[in-house]
Amino acid sequence: MPEGAPVYQPGFNPDSICKAPPTGGSYGTPVAEGAGFKYDEATLHELVAEWHELAKEYKVDLNQAEYLAKAKPPGQEYASGNNANVTRHSGTALTDALNLRIAYCENMANKYVTALGKYATAEEHAAAVIDQQPKGIL
Repeated sequence: MPEGAPVYQPGFNPDSICKAPPTGGSYGTPVAEGAGFKYDEATLHELVAEWHELAKEYKVDLNQAEYLAKAKPPGQEYASGNNANVTRHSGTALTDALNLRIAYCENMANKYVTALGKYATAEEHAAAVIDQQPKGIL
């Protein structure tokens, strides 16, 4: 990369160069012992909803893309048939890509649902341990 070339910075707004530098994302806090993030329960619920919403948007797009995958030629001449054939190939590629995106989004949502289950289990365990503590000792 040439020296001085622009470098992508998440959250950076070039119109705010004289303002505060960009900050990190809004989800989680960095984990001191290694790579990763810690999420609270509310954030996990929000992430599940966002991934489901994104999958839903891709499904709407998929319904529209299926029209391309089923395109018919407008006329009987060669050019019309060939054009429809190319359009169908593009539509099929688009539907395949959208199906992969839908599967990815649903997989991510499921991972956060699993994390919520682990979070709830950890909360229940912590509550049980606290309940087992002798009462009246402060």
